[in-house]
Amino acid sequence: MYYQGAVESTANTESGSRVFLYEVVGLRQSEETDKTNYPIRKSGSVFIRVPYNRMNQEMRRISRLGGKIVSIQSADALEQFNSKAASNGSNGASSTGDVKATSESRKKDKKGNTMTDAKAKKKDVPVNIYRPKNPYVGKCLSNEELVGEGGIGTVRHLKFDISGGDLRYLEGQSIGIVPPGVDKNGKPEKLRLYSIASTQHGDDVDNKTVSLCVRQLEYKHPETGETVYGVCSTFLTGLEVGADVNITGPVGKEMLLPDDPEANIIMMGTGTGIAPFRAYLWRMFKDEEKKVNTDYQFKGFAWLIFGIPTSPNILYKEELEELQSKYPDNFRLTYAISREQKNKDGGRMYIQHRCEEYAEELWKMVKDEKTYVYICGLKGMEDGIDAALAAAAAKEGVEWSSYQKQLKKAHRWNVETY
Repeated sequence: MYYQGAVESTANTESGSRVFLYEVVGLRQSEETDKTNYPIRKSGSVFIRVPYNRMNQEMRRISRLGGKIVSIQSADALEQFNSKAASNGSNGASSTGDVKATSESRKKDKKGNTMTDAKAKKKDVPVNIYRPKNPYVGKCLSNEELVGEGGIGTVRHLKFDISGGDLRYLEGQSIGIVPPGVDKNGKPEKLRLYSIASTQHGDDVDNKTVSLCVRQLEYKHPETGETVYGVCSTFLTGLEVGADVNITGPVGKEMLLPDDPEANIIMMGTGTGIAPFRAYLWRMFKDEEKKVNTDYQFKGFAWLIFGIPTSPNILYKEELEELQSKYPDNFRLTYAISREQKNKDGGRMYIQHRCEEYAEELWKMVKDEKTYVYICGLKGMEDGIDAALAAAAAKEGVEWSSYQKQLKKAHRWNVETY
């Protein structure tokens, strides 16, 4: 991921004109990060361009925001490398993962590998093939409403043609969308990240498409009371078939599926957080996918706990329930419908209440080394999930926060919330 840092424009001396690229992990969305011009998600890396004369100041700011710098490299050297790589590609494509740091300052594991490389060695993970300054221009093939009659808001399933370029991706990754136009400051709109909702082969299983699940953002202005619509989500949900769309990426290694076909996969998501889970489940169970995935035939157990406000808001309902009916021994589907179901205290039913209800079963699964947990959607569900599992673990004398750290270290607890 490559973003033009807001701090770069302040360089005005000979030494200050030297620019460096910080790779930062661990940033959290807050009022302060909302003021920045790069997207923040709970997982993955953010790349920030920093002039020489502001390096120390930026380090302190990143630390204050909860971030950790995992690499620093010269932006000039990187651009020279990218230019050379791009000269061998087409339509603005760059080599896979070409923003990886080559510096020895990258954190190493016990075997001397960088931590990023150690995780990526399992599979070839494509990263940042297309960038905001030279995105891939795809075309909208379809734009379908997912919310049923009487549901809340609008959520669309969009499919884009990517057959004319080099864009490829894995289940669990995201792509960036750069909406047209300028922002309130007259500058080009920044990219927004969206989790990919299709398998690596695309909805048509021909390696020519990528799909998204997008809700139109809508909220009341806190001062004027006016209804405000999200720029990029409104652009996407209203996109006509045949229209162009600027695509960047892919990005992300946090939410990748394990290679083990006998793994157990627990998925907890709200709303459009279903997107990566749709990709997982289609890869695991769809007949067309099974035919092309000769090296991956899922034999484990998958459990999806899905939070939505009303029944018409159950995204991909028919397909999910068809999979549950066809594979009852391998797939379990649990809904938390907040405005229709009650928790044990008589209040609305949210994902955290389902986790409390099934805490013993979830804890038993989590203890199995073949179990991987994925959480995607609203950040507010995390504390309740932790509380439910902490209570179950405590019955066996296990301290949950310490145990969870070990799960994260083993890449068995994966979170992408916002």
